[in-house]
Amino acid sequence: MSESFKDLVVWQRAVQMSLEIYKLTSAFPGSERFGLTNQLRRASVSVASNIAEGYGKSSRGEYLSFLGHARGSNGEIQTQLIISQGLGFGSQDSLFRAESLSNEVGRMLVAMMNKLKRQARFSIPYSLPFHPGGQVIWRPPSRCRWR
Repeated sequence: MSESFKDLVVWQRAVQMSLEIYKLTSAFPGSERFGLTNQLRRASVSVASNIAEGYGKSSRGEYLSFLGHARGSNGEIQTQLIISQGLGFGSQDSLFRAESLSNEVGRMLVAMMNKLKRQARFSIPYSLPFHPGGQVIWRPPSRCRWR
């Protein structure tokens, strides 16, 4: 695993996407300052932030949950970019760059989530409580299914 979330290519691309969205929305009409401009900017920052926050969590399940939040925010971005394009906001080049980065980030998030889920299937969670006499007493956790 990387030493920092900053080493993750998906986080780096999410930051690039956020910067591109800030550039794109700077050309939106002033009347959209509290509408699409604000929504796109907040969602784009949320993608990179959720990747970073999930990376810092202590369990794989929490990490997956935050990657899911990032994926949801990325879906918001894709929807709002389509609406922006339909309304004629922003240049076609800037819209294309933002959409391309969003698609790339989305693919990377799905791949990461699938990899983490596969890893979870092959690890058996267990605990080894110690008996007061010093010997290890092993019991399968209640959530583990034995067939």
